[in-house]
Amino acid sequence: MIALVVFGRQDHLAAVRRQLRRQPVVALLGPRQVGKTTLARAIADAAASPVTRFDLEHPADLARLSDEATALQDLRGLVVIDEVQRRPELFPFLRVLADRSRRPASFLVLGSASPHLLKQSSETLAGRVTYHELDGLGLSDIRVSQWRRLWLRGGYPRSFLARSDAESGAWRADLRRTYVEQDLPALGPGYPARTIERVWEMLAHCHGQIWNGAEIARAFGVSHTTSRRHLDLLADTFMIRLLSPWSENIGKRQVKSPKLYVRDTGLLHHLLGIGTQDELVRHPRVGASFEGFAIDAVIRRLGADRRECYFWATHQGAELDLFVVRGRQRWGFEIKHTVAPQATKSMHIAMQDLGLNRLDVIHIGPNTYPLARNIRAVAFDRLQMDLTPLS
Repeated sequence: MIALVVFGRQDHLAAVRRQLRRQPVVALLGPRQVGKTTLARAIADAAASPVTRFDLEHPADLARLSDEATALQDLRGLVVIDEVQRRPELFPFLRVLADRSRRPASFLVLGSASPHLLKQSSETLAGRVTYHELDGLGLSDIRVSQWRRLWLRGGYPRSFLARSDAESGAWRADLRRTYVEQDLPALGPGYPARTIERVWEMLAHCHGQIWNGAEIARAFGVSHTTSRRHLDLLADTFMIRLLSPWSENIGKRQVKSPKLYVRDTGLLHHLLGIGTQDELVRHPRVGASFEGFAIDAVIRRLGADRRECYFWATHQGAELDLFVVRGRQRWGFEIKHTVAPQATKSMHIAMQDLGLNRLDVIHIGPNTYPLARNIRAVAFDRLQMDLTPLS
């Protein structure tokens, strides 16, 4: 309960409660140790109806659900099933329960979003399930003065709350080991854990770059299709985030491959061997690291759906780190690890070619101020104040 008491996560609590009122099944998805169980416990503790919990990492609970009809059909109120990806065969029976009249029970299922989990739930529970993705801690969960710690350690609650950087780093090393030694093998023989770990390490050095499947395939002696399957697995299990390219008919050749980021900057820094703030600011990938961190913070502050978010780049060199489209509105964002950003030719090209309403340059300096018409510099530590959520 520590993370919830200290940081609230009230937005997530309220959203999941609303979803449980609307749908018979809510799937709370996110990486291991991000706080799904803690959030579900808070929801269950405040529930007015009876609550039944199953944790499928516990052999006794797993055994109880070997006969799902006997275990589930007579339950009333809220039923919480943690680590549901360990029993994907539950989903067809959850569909039967979801279709009952008068809905005697609602189901909150928690999972680490394995491809098998997503495939099973989407196929068998179409129209009956709502997905809620739980990210790590963000700017709204901490004091503004703590953002550099959040950047270094990442958003996993235990990593952020650790008593020292060394303790935080050790926790992230354990998380990586668990992911490689337990989570990946559980997905089946088609996903070689050690190979995927090496791909993950290599992708950390490509953080903030365009996906080059041919380069990865050559490095590991596999086909382009196999390298893409490894990438998709890392994305599906919340280790990698892919930002789609924006392309439209503007008479210029545009990049059409996704950009990739290690989802949690704490894990990125672990993979790069960065343990302290001093090491981070001296590392050659500091700019790319800040880019991924700031893009995530901007998307959260805007309240944008990931499907509304892109990057844009042309083969002539013009680019935009983040392009957000909602209806007729278009916003652009450039990320600069500098205290004194300037308007550039590339920014003016993006304004014209993409028809941007405005372009914000996120930087690490102390002030927010205009750079040019409809272009302004926005201080990162003022992001929550100076950036307005989308309407």
